[in-house]
Amino acid sequence: MKNPLHIPLKQVFIIIIIVFSHHLFASEEYRLSSPDGRTVIKVSIKEDIQFSVTKNDEEIISPSVISMTLDDIGVLGDNAQVEKAIRKTIQQEHFPVVRQKSKLIFEHCNELIIHFLGTFSLTFRAYNEGVAYRFTTKFNENIKVEAETFTINLPRNNFIYFPEEESFFSHNEREYKYQLVGDIPTGDFCSLPLLIEASYGIKILITESDLKEYPGMWLMANGNNSLSAIFPGYSVKTKQTGDRDVEVTEYADYIAKTSGSRTFPWRIMAIADSDGELITNQLTWMLASPLQINDPSWIRPGKVAWDWWNSNNIYDVDFRAGINTETYKYYIDFASNYGIEYIILDEGWYELGDLFDVNPDIDIEGLISYGKERNVGIILWVIWKTLDDQLVEAMDLFEKWGVSGLKVDFMQRDDQEMVEYYHKIAHEAAKRKMTVDFHGAYKPSGLRRAYPNVLTREGLRGLEWSKWSNVITPEHDVTLPFIRMVAGPMDYTPGAMVNAQKDNFHAIYSRPMSQGTRCHQLAMYVVYESPLQMLADNPSNYLSEPVCMEFLSVVPVEWDETRVLKAKVADYVIVARRDGKEWYIGGMTDWSPRDFKIDLSFLPEGDYTIEIWQDGVNADRFAEDLKKTVKKVTNTSHLKIKMAPGGGYAAIIYPAE
Repeated sequence: MKNPLHIPLKQVFIIIIIVFSHHLFASEEYRLSSPDGRTVIKVSIKEDIQFSVTKNDEEIISPSVISMTLDDIGVLGDNAQVEKAIRKTIQQEHFPVVRQKSKLIFEHCNELIIHFLGTFSLTFRAYNEGVAYRFTTKFNENIKVEAETFTINLPRNNFIYFPEEESFFSHNEREYKYQLVGDIPTGDFCSLPLLIEASYGIKILITESDLKEYPGMWLMANGNNSLSAIFPGYSVKTKQTGDRDVEVTEYADYIAKTSGSRTFPWRIMAIADSDGELITNQLTWMLASPLQINDPSWIRPGKVAWDWWNSNNIYDVDFRAGINTETYKYYIDFASNYGIEYIILDEGWYELGDLFDVNPDIDIEGLISYGKERNVGIILWVIWKTLDDQLVEAMDLFEKWGVSGLKVDFMQRDDQEMVEYYHKIAHEAAKRKMTVDFHGAYKPSGLRRAYPNVLTREGLRGLEWSKWSNVITPEHDVTLPFIRMVAGPMDYTPGAMVNAQKDNFHAIYSRPMSQGTRCHQLAMYVVYESPLQMLADNPSNYLSEPVCMEFLSVVPVEWDETRVLKAKVADYVIVARRDGKEWYIGGMTDWSPRDFKIDLSFLPEGDYTIEIWQDGVNADRFAEDLKKTVKKVTNTSHLKIKMAPGGGYAAIIYPAE
C-alpha cells in the first residue's frame, strides 16, 4: 500500500474504515435524460462510480465502472464523495468552417456535472443522438495517469463489428469482424470506433473526442459480454526500423504525463434507432475543442488528383511518364481543365530521410508556379518522422515555395507523444496556411474542429489495399459509412476507372482495379465524407471516360445538408446531400443486386432536372458498364434505383431552367 503521507498504518486503516462506512449508508444516484426523454444515463456513486444507459426504457448498457488512477494520488472514483451537482441544458447553433455533413450543426443536450470532494469532477451529457462523459481535474501540479477505467457491460450477448488489432503499432486499417461479443476471446482488443447491435435494432457506436495530451482509447474483450478500455503506455524508448517505421520499444508504467488542471477526452456512445442515423451523427465534432485558428478563411477544401495509387500509368503522351516535372504538369493540366483544386506529389519527390534532397527530375518551385497560374495547388507527401526531425526548416521552406498542404504518413501510433504530434503539425501548418491529410493515422478524434485545416485522414482500410489484396469488397465499402465515418472524414481514396466483378478481379500492384461497378466508385463521392477527396486513378483513364468526368468534375466535397434515404450496415446505403440549390444522390450495395424506389419529397417545390449515372444492363458481367440518363422531376416524383452486384448509383438534381 502506498503511504505518501507517512501516517502510521493503523491510522490509515481507521481512515479507510470511516470513509467506507460513510458510503455504505450514503450512496448517491443521478439520472440524466436526453432532450426527447428517450435516452437516460443513470449514475450510481457508492464504493465506486458506475453508469448505465437505457433507451426507450430498455437497458442497453448495464452498470459499468469508470475511474481514473493517478500516480501518488490514487483512484478517482473509489469512495468518492459528492460535493455538489450542477445541471443545465445546452442549445446552440454551430456553423463549421468546413461543411462536412451540413452547413448548420444544432447542438441540444442536457448536462450533469458532478463535483467531488477533492479536485475532480465528472461531466455527463445526454443527447438525442447518444451519451458522453469526461473527467476534469484541478490539481496544481502535473500528474501521471497510471490507468483509466471505462467499462461497457452489455445486458445480453449482442453482435458487434469488431476491428480487431494485434498491436498498438498499427495503421488502424482493419476488417470489421461481425460476431457475438461473447465469442471474442478474452484479451483480444480493437481500435475505435466500433459498433454494437443492441436490442430492437438500436446501434451503439463507441468512440472518443477532444483527444489531446493523452493516448487514444482502444477496447478489449473481458468475457461475459463486457469490454474495457486499454491504452498505449507513455513512450519511453523508440526504434526506427526501415525508412518510415518508428516503433515504441519501451513503455512507461503510466499512460499519460500531463497538466493536473485539465479536461480529459470525451467517452462517446452514439446511439441510433436506425442505421441511417449513424451517418448523420455529429457528436465527435460537437464534443471537440473549439476553433483555434483566428482567421480560417484561407482553408480550401477540394478534390485532388493523386499519383501513387495508379503508379503514374499515364499514356497517349510524348514524354516518359514517371516522377518528373512533365508528368506532374500533365496532372496539373488535367486538374485545371476539370476544376480540381489540387494535385499530390507522393513518394518519390524527395530522397527518403531528407526533405531538402529533392528529386533532380522534379522542379518543385516551377510546378508550384505552374499550378498557381492554373488555380491548382500542390500537396506534398512526407514521412512523419522526417518532417519532425526537420520541422521548422522544412515548413519554412514549404511556405516559401508556396506549398498548399501536406500529406503526413506512417505515424501508426496514438500514444500521448504521437497525439501531441498531430496537434503540433496541425498548428504549424495552420500558421503557414497549409492544409493537412494524415495517413497511417488513428481515427479522427475532434482535431478537425479546432484545426479545420486538417481536412481528412486515413485510419481505415481503403482503396489502396486493392493493389495487393482482395479485401476491399463492396460489403466492406458499405460498412465504412456506419462505423469509421461516424468518427470523422475518411480518406478512402476513391475513383478507380478499372472495375471488376468478384470473379474477374485481380490484385495488380502497378495497374490496380477495384471490386464492384464503375457507378459504385462514382457513388463514393457522395456517400463518403472527405473535404479533401482523391481522384485515385490516373488522368489518362479519366480523360478516356468523359461521361464519368461530367460527374466527378462537379461533385462537391462540402455539404449544406445530408439526408439518408436507405441504409443498412454492411448491405446498402443511399444518401442525398445538398450544396446550394443542387442535390446529389449516391447509392451503393454489397455483392447482392438491389432495387429501390425512393421519393424526392425532400426537394422544394418546383421543376428539376436530374442527371443519372447508373449501372448498365451488363454491369453484373462487365463492371464498367454504365448508362447516363437525363429527365425532369419534381418533389412528387419517385426514382427507381437498380444496382448490380457490387453496384452503385449517382445523380445530380438541379432546378430546371
